[in-house]
Amino acid sequence: MRYSLGFSTLEVLVWLSVFTFTVGAVVSSILYFYRVNAVTLDQASSVASAQRGIDAMVRAIREAAYASDGAYPIVSLADDQFAFYADVDADPLIEKVRYYLNGSAVMEGVGDPSGDPPAYTGAETTSVVSQYVRNADESLVMFTYYDEEGAQVTDYADIAAVRFVTVNIVVDVDTGKLPDPFYIRSSAALRNLSGQ
Repeated sequence: MRYSLGFSTLEVLVWLSVFTFTVGAVVSSILYFYRVNAVTLDQASSVASAQRGIDAMVRAIREAAYASDGAYPIVSLADDQFAFYADVDADPLIEKVRYYLNGSAVMEGVGDPSGDPPAYTGAETTSVVSQYVRNADESLVMFTYYDEEGAQVTDYADIAAVRFVTVNIVVDVDTGKLPDPFYIRSSAALRNLSGQ
């Protein structure tokens, strides 16, 4: 009787096909896992960045103050833009600050006064506060304004009535994939205008 200690050709082919199928399934699963988690990780990173940006924005709004040239603290109101004066860089002068929606990014524009008496005539320095903002897709206004009684201010020419501002943004890295859009809402009372 003859005993064979090796594998037959058929056994090798079956073993190779099972091994190849298993490796293919594992690699496909890993690639799928990273593809799905890449969107989730991007979304989480964008939401965290947006939250930090909104927190800084709300801190600046709370500190709205009369300008270095004596102008009223609020410059202009709009659904997707808010301009005011505040000290955002801890120097002796008050800067002109503007937050606005530019496509899918929330931007901050800061203008320093110059001259004596101070004037806000120079170009503003812009920076990105938050990316992947989908307010336009969701038909959501970024800024909502309220008076001292808590009633919504709808006449944007009446800047003297504003005492409270809410900021709403929607963050979504990829609108065609999960996770769903993330809504961030924050608010600020204009401290230097309370009681006026």
